[in-house]
Amino acid sequence: MSSPTPAQRALLGVATAGAVTGAALTAYAAAEARAYTLRRVTVPVLPAGSPDLRVLHLSDVHMTPGQRRKQAWLRGLAGLRPDLVVDTGDNIAHRDSVPVVLEAYGELLDAPGVFVFGSNDYYSPTLRNPLRYLLPDDGTRHTDTPQLPWRELGRSFTGAGWVDLTNTRTTLEVRGVRIAFAGVDDPHLEYDRLDDVAGPADPDADLRLGVAHAPYLRVLDQFAADGYDAVLAGHTHGGQVCLPGVGALTTNCDLEPARAKGLHRHPATSRPGEPGSSWLHVSAGLGTSPYARIRVACRPEATLLTLVATGGVRQD
Repeated sequence: MSSPTPAQRALLGVATAGAVTGAALTAYAAAEARAYTLRRVTVPVLPAGSPDLRVLHLSDVHMTPGQRRKQAWLRGLAGLRPDLVVDTGDNIAHRDSVPVVLEAYGELLDAPGVFVFGSNDYYSPTLRNPLRYLLPDDGTRHTDTPQLPWRELGRSFTGAGWVDLTNTRTTLEVRGVRIAFAGVDDPHLEYDRLDDVAGPADPDADLRLGVAHAPYLRVLDQFAADGYDAVLAGHTHGGQVCLPGVGALTTNCDLEPARAKGLHRHPATSRPGEPGSSWLHVSAGLGTSPYARIRVACRPEATLLTLVATGGVRQD
């Protein structure tokens, strides 16, 4: 066999370097997808004289039975002793995940809580090219896509005392603070029925919160126009694959990438206190599709929101 030419050796070197770099990046992305992080955010939304409220925002857990590290990390969140838990959907990613999620949430289910469903509570994930996440997704699901036990999940949550906010409004009192809620079913699947919840938010409530899985602009616009002080959502995975110095490349909905995660205003150009403006908190979530367990520059997260009466905004 003849020895490779200089050109062939150079090409082989480039191919080898590319393979090593790709393997290293994949290993890093897989490790980051398991680097569960608690973020802390302070939001001034309560009237003067109200006690501070600790609200744990959970989203996009995408649990499968074998994800024991994630389950253990979630169990540890009970030590935060939140006053309220807000779950913005996509809890499960396997037909056997409901008992696992309930065990992982553990004592969190003893706290007051509200929830909505996401598309991946309804339908089983399917194997597909991970790069498709960077392309537009209209939310269409084929009729032959297996359903997940979302009804069992909902019954379990409500049985524990959490309130199902699917296309409904309700009021809860938490530590003496009267909170008016409005929630919608998953906007990504176009299951939301905004007409069912539209209208001025309860003016007698101390706090008004909107809840949705996917932060589509039509939903955010409605909640802001109706006078909700803050809106909580998930779905975006924070972009999941982000570029340092650039940030998220996509949100998998019509929210702009600059607000793919964290605390912002909606409408984005409004100033705090301006009529028609709400706080918007989008969780980057704790999981991914089980077929693409990678994250880049976007750690999986839960957020402890401290709602206060006065003072500035702080994000850690």
